[in-house]
Amino acid sequence: MKQSGGIHGDNEITFMNRLAPLGRLFFGIGIVAFGTQQFIYGDFVPGRAPAWPGSIPGRLAWAYISGAVLIIAGAAIISGKKIRVAGLLIGAMVFLWALLRHIPEVAANPSSGAVLTSTGKALTMFGGALAVAGSVPRADGPGSNAGSDAGGGNHALICIGRFCLGVFLILCGIEHFVFAEFVAPLVPAWIPGHMFWTYFSGVALVAGGAGLILTMTARIAAALTGLMIFLWFVLLHIPRAVAAGHDRNEWTAVFESLAFSGIAFVLAGSMRERRSKAPVSRDSSPPSESP
Repeated sequence: MKQSGGIHGDNEITFMNRLAPLGRLFFGIGIVAFGTQQFIYGDFVPGRAPAWPGSIPGRLAWAYISGAVLIIAGAAIISGKKIRVAGLLIGAMVFLWALLRHIPEVAANPSSGAVLTSTGKALTMFGGALAVAGSVPRADGPGSNAGSDAGGGNHALICIGRFCLGVFLILCGIEHFVFAEFVAPLVPAWIPGHMFWTYFSGVALVAGGAGLILTMTARIAAALTGLMIFLWFVLLHIPRAVAAGHDRNEWTAVFESLAFSGIAFVLAGSMRERRSKAPVSRDSSPPSESP
């Protein structure tokens, strides 16, 4: 009796599993860059928290201390050491200092695209950090960074990251239609049909977000979303930042796109593979290798 899947299916699964270390590398680089930016700009960067209240002293002290923590945590993720602890620490920082501070802004101005986008970025960074933490076993032992055992980490943390990114993608996709005139100029000048690509990417974002939320399509949606955002990182954000010189927002967007791409790759490489039970053959012949 022939067994479906065979070598091609196993190779596909192996490739997907290897996306997790790549995603952690991208995320770690982004976190180190955010920490470095905090020393440059004197403010909390990941999640784009609202401005520090002028009535509360200590902005620079908090920026420098948290910046140092981010650099250390990001370096730990890049090196493969204490990934779980680093991810949980980053997630807690973003949750407390960015996501919670955005909630009153959303309540006060729920129709503001800028406020919703910033809140969505904080939500994604929070969930993504938890997904990174959940992508490795509870104890960072030898080989835990190899990404060879999908589903070996914490499923609950990975699910949180999956839903946070999915919600943000759907929000961004809707904004591409609502604020199309603002989004269209972001398309590189050398690419024709700016409005077409604005709407096309909006559909792709909504599809990617919905695909992440639906269990049966979550893994492939995460992989394709990671590739899409990485292409934007290369084709859109790096050229804009280079052209803008020292513009803070453009360089923050560069490392956000790299980190978000990494989050999607971590999810694609860490989610458990759903397999149907194949019937057991009664004969002793080896399984067929046909796809």
